[in-house]
Amino acid sequence: MRKLALDDEILLNIEKPARYIGGEVNAVMKDPSKVDIRFAMCFPDVYEIGMSHLGIQILYDMFNQREDVWCERVYSPWTDLDKVMREKKIPLFALESQDPVREFDFLGITIQFEMCYTNILQILDLSGIPLHAEERAEKDPIVIGGGPCTYNPEPLAEFFDLFYIGEGETVYNELLDIYKEYKAAGKSRREFLEAAAGIEGIYVPQFYEAEYNEDGTLESFSPKNEKASERVRKQVVMDVTDAPYPMKPVVPFIKATQDRVVLEIQRGCIRGCRFCQAGMIYRPTRERSVERLKEYARTMLENTGHEEISLSSLSSSDYSELKELVLFLIDEFKEKGINISLPSLRIDAFSLDVMNKVQDIRKSSLTFAPEAGSQRMRDVINKGLTEEDILEGAGQAFEGGWTKVKLYFMLGLPTEKEEDMKEIARLSDRVARKYYEIPKEQRHGKCQITASSSFFVPKPFTPFQWASMCTAEEYVRRASIVKHEFQEQLNRKSLRYNWHDAEVTVLEGVMARGDRRIGKVIERAYELGCLFDSWTESFNNDLWMQAFTETETDIAFYNLRERKPDELFPWDFIDVGVKRSFLYKEWERAMQGVVTPNCRMQCSGCGAAGFGGGVCYEGKN
Repeated sequence: MRKLALDDEILLNIEKPARYIGGEVNAVMKDPSKVDIRFAMCFPDVYEIGMSHLGIQILYDMFNQREDVWCERVYSPWTDLDKVMREKKIPLFALESQDPVREFDFLGITIQFEMCYTNILQILDLSGIPLHAEERAEKDPIVIGGGPCTYNPEPLAEFFDLFYIGEGETVYNELLDIYKEYKAAGKSRREFLEAAAGIEGIYVPQFYEAEYNEDGTLESFSPKNEKASERVRKQVVMDVTDAPYPMKPVVPFIKATQDRVVLEIQRGCIRGCRFCQAGMIYRPTRERSVERLKEYARTMLENTGHEEISLSSLSSSDYSELKELVLFLIDEFKEKGINISLPSLRIDAFSLDVMNKVQDIRKSSLTFAPEAGSQRMRDVINKGLTEEDILEGAGQAFEGGWTKVKLYFMLGLPTEKEEDMKEIARLSDRVARKYYEIPKEQRHGKCQITASSSFFVPKPFTPFQWASMCTAEEYVRRASIVKHEFQEQLNRKSLRYNWHDAEVTVLEGVMARGDRRIGKVIERAYELGCLFDSWTESFNNDLWMQAFTETETDIAFYNLRERKPDELFPWDFIDVGVKRSFLYKEWERAMQGVVTPNCRMQCSGCGAAGFGGGVCYEGKN
């Protein structure tokens, strides 16, 4: 029987002790003496969030298919246990074996959101691993990062030995094989890192150096080790149907954020929204075969006991076999009490008909993401959605029995004017009016329209990577304009409006486009006590501002200036397939309010065809 790293007294005095004990259904147990590599896979947030992440489940299953590797899981201890572990000097441990993370060969950290950066330092600190890669000894684990935030890894460069750029199913096995070979031969940590640098998609930050101009902009970024490449090319799985997929995902003991079977139906997106990083970095679009997805659904439900199945995609409506798949799921599982979740759908007649079959419309709400209130702004961001589309979808939903609608908007977008802001409230009111066009006797009570505004953050590898941001005060001022306009609307009793935290948005912007100099801010913020910064109850903006002041780092330099067309960006050494020239052309089209058709309608020559496949029409029309 396993000995838990935490004794009963500790477990009984912390929130949700099941986060830390492991032993869940489908968790993989191995004999550590019979494997060559031990890999601790970390999600730097609480268990419930991390257990909902499909990427970790895929890699966990893929690594554990190898007899010579044991992959285990690690999550950030919540603040109550964090305090206890420091007081009692308990090292951070992996769930499966309960062994200290510092005893592993690798610590792999998925980086999904900029506001988890201080949690990454918490993981290293509690593990007893030196924060800075160059200070690590031979016995320390190799710390490797992956996930969407690694498309600008520079703010975290000094804390990681390696970054894996792209999708993990391609060269991880090659990396592990080289490590196994070098470990057996007794070769040094540096020799392994040099060998790893030769693998496509692997970035070793300590092998590069950055130089800056007098105005603070990046002058040059180049390798200082002959084993390192000038460019690092992202990894893409072109055949997603035959790619590894977890048939026995680990089932959590406590309710996770997404407690369900997840079917990833496709990767990538054809839409080209100019603010959306995922839509650019995950090109080209690649679909899984519908027959394989049917097989996955049956097997995974049987192996987990979950009572819900969800389709995962950036834009599910664009999956070419959606109708066949959804009708199969309804026919196969609805009578067995299995709920079917269909996120990322465009609201059209087919989608509403399907959702009517799989949802309790009395309880559920429909979600639209117009992103901007005015048509002018929707053209600027290339949303590809007209007001007619929105109102027609809402009207069909109301006629189908729905009374609750969520509308998602973004404030602070490039070229935004006060009139565009006010249109958020006016559009929401026009959606409400569609409900009251239904004869009174046919309505299902009162309608509720909830509009939410996030604030714009320019992300690397998007057409808006050249854009400036607003200050926190300006974001709040814009939200106040929208709120006041909501109070002026005819159907204001049916309307609700809220907005995200502007101070968090400002920090997210610094991290998203920051360079190596931001690392010292992150480290100082962590030393001051910043942790779980994406959680409202934990976020402390004053401490972050103190960190910027003490490190003499100017937020305005990173956020408030528009970038020059030819400015060298910290992430330009990464090749994502999508060309910089294409992104700048899209930036210019945004400034002109010109819409670019989606990939199926017309090829725009973005460069993603260089990966050779997927739903890509480059050069074909």
